[in-house]
Amino acid sequence: MPMAGPVRDEQYTAYVAARLPWLQRVAYLLCQDWDRADDLVQVALTRLYVRWNRASSVENLDGYTRTVLVRVFLAEQRTGWWRRVSVREPPEPDPDSDSADHDGDLDLRAALRELAPRQRAAVVLRFYCDLSVEQTAAVLNCSTGTVKSQTSRGLTALRQALLPTMSIGEETA
Repeated sequence: MPMAGPVRDEQYTAYVAARLPWLQRVAYLLCQDWDRADDLVQVALTRLYVRWNRASSVENLDGYTRTVLVRVFLAEQRTGWWRRVSVREPPEPDPDSDSADHDGDLDLRAALRELAPRQRAAVVLRFYCDLSVEQTAAVLNCSTGTVKSQTSRGLTALRQALLPTMSIGEETA
């Protein structure tokens, strides 16, 4: 039986208030832009609200919400709209970061930004959200083999981008 309006809205509002920073962080890792991350979260939360009666009864609401967010990101990537309105600026520092290595964080974010969208999504889901291959496949709506290959390619690209370049004549240890 569907929830009544005020109770439904209170539950939704409480959930969003508790999970908003987490959703914004995941969205930022996906798109590498805080303003765009806010837009992604807004679209995802609107879709979640529309489906709240069903969503609130699922076993893993965070997983359901994360899936909606990732699918909103990937759908936006396919439209090309983001390429026309995106401003390429250096990544901004994470306001919630407690890392002392800000240069390393910026390097990682820049390297992450260069990954293809599905590779970036696979890496973020596997290593930031700590999902298994099977869980990541469910979120991305693809096979486990695709998750493994996208993750592998993404990690290879990240390693190449983050390894210090060696000058000619320098020996490897």
